[in-house]
Amino acid sequence: MAAMDFDKPLVMQAKITIQDIEPPIWRRILLPLDLNLAQLHEVIQAAFAWTDSHLHQFIIGGLVYGAPEFIEDYQDERRTFEATEVHLRDFQYYHTENLSFLYEYDFGDGWNHLIEVENVIPADDALKYPVCIAGERHRPPEDVGGTHGYAEFLEAWHDKTHDDHRHYRDWAGRSFSPEKFDVEATNKLIRSALRKSRGGY
Repeated sequence: MAAMDFDKPLVMQAKITIQDIEPPIWRRILLPLDLNLAQLHEVIQAAFAWTDSHLHQFIIGGLVYGAPEFIEDYQDERRTFEATEVHLRDFQYYHTENLSFLYEYDFGDGWNHLIEVENVIPADDALKYPVCIAGERHRPPEDVGGTHGYAEFLEAWHDKTHDDHRHYRDWAGRSFSPEKFDVEATNKLIRSALRKSRGGY
């Protein structure tokens, strides 16, 4: 962790990577520490252009955080804690090396996102947070069938002789490109998501 300037608000630099896909699909985002986990969910959805059509949860230190009224019926005996009550500032940054935790989206497809805390740094007055500063590749189509289904999708997508090539091209949409990433478009989605769901940030 960098030396802190306590005269300025702090932001978390996090790298978020969808697990078990190669080449990796990832985003690097600067997050204000007063963001709660429900707001972080909105940011992740926007950063990867997910449609928020499925259930989600965070798994941090073996505990589950999310919306208990929606997801506890889908879980085992573990309790689900309310995501709005936990903020990024609550994490023990200065006592834990290589801090990371998981965000799972869509319990059927099982998109696990590893959130790695790379640094905690003073905020830049010229930036409006949260902000995505880097990333690679488009996220998989919704309901493609998890990592295995996505591998099959990509095989058909790239092979014009594949029996399902035309079907997958039509299903995913002509604008879909597995390698596409636009940081400016991503930040527009992040700003819009927080403005709609939380009245602005």
